[in-house]
Amino acid sequence: MEENKKVYPTLEERSRDEIVSDINKVLNKLRPYLNSEGGDLEFIDFIDGIVYVRMLGACDGCGAVDYTLKDGIEALLVEYVPEVIEVRQAADADQEMEDNLKDVYGM
Repeated sequence: MEENKKVYPTLEERSRDEIVSDINKVLNKLRPYLNSEGGDLEFIDFIDGIVYVRMLGACDGCGAVDYTLKDGIEALLVEYVPEVIEVRQAADADQEMEDNLKDVYGM
């Protein structure tokens, strides 16, 4: 009856390590497709639902990189890792941090 029912952890019960492990599993499944076009990606961090990646090889500076990030990488991560809400390039995160420093410190 109820005793054999599988209980899945809620989002609050999953550790950051479990989430990052799942993110890397999805990224590793995508990697061969990027490699076939001469590109690659590097997982940088997962902060507040946002996955930061660095695009490498042919992907770095490619005109289609935004489509690859949003329509490919982000779509799959959001589907398979419920904690993920967005994917950003690490360079975007660096620019955000620089803009915040300017706002706070007038730099």
